[in-house]
Amino acid sequence: MPVTSTVTGDGKLVTIQISGQFNFSVYKEFRAAYQRSEQLEACAYIIDMAGTDYMDSSALGMLLLLRERAGSDKAEIAITHCNPEIRKIFRISNFDRLFKID
Repeated sequence: MPVTSTVTGDGKLVTIQISGQFNFSVYKEFRAAYQRSEQLEACAYIIDMAGTDYMDSSALGMLLLLRERAGSDKAEIAITHCNPEIRKIFRISNFDRLFKID
């Protein structure tokens, strides 16, 4: 499965792992992964991209939707383990200003 997620026992941290291609074909899975928590705005999110080898503009849109649902400027979302190509996409699109990218 390209998108898997875990939620801590207290429901305050959702970790979403994306493997393979992060594009529109995983939209429903990605949305379901972040909607697993009851209180979206009270949660912190980690998007683990260690297994992601490709990302397109629809993935950027999905991340923006998550950010909006999680409280916009108050959202705590970290994107981790990006390969150099994906990190470059985030930098060019100024996503490094909206998300914590490690």
